[in-house]
Amino acid sequence: MAKNDLQPIHCAEQLKALGEPLRLRIVSTLRTGPKNVGDLAEILGVEMVTVSHHLGILRSARLVKTERQGRFIVYSLREGVFRPADSARGSEHIDLGCCRLEIPKE
Repeated sequence: MAKNDLQPIHCAEQLKALGEPLRLRIVSTLRTGPKNVGDLAEILGVEMVTVSHHLGILRSARLVKTERQGRFIVYSLREGVFRPADSARGSEHIDLGCCRLEIPKE
């Protein structure tokens, strides 16, 4: 299957993962760079266990990846998921391959 071919099951999994407001907030927060669960919980003002649960869903949907740094697991967006604005008129967006979601500037 060519890279540009629609993969409906994978696309639906990603859209479902992004269909929860806190997961969208997590993805938006990770735009600025990798963070561990504690950092995300503090930034978002929610319990660490809640953030951890939602990160697991985002990881299963292959939107985030993990890396061990000492005793911490650090989460970041998978390469190609987040696309910064490519011009003054362009908008930042999440690229799922099958579609893209524009992210408003904060």
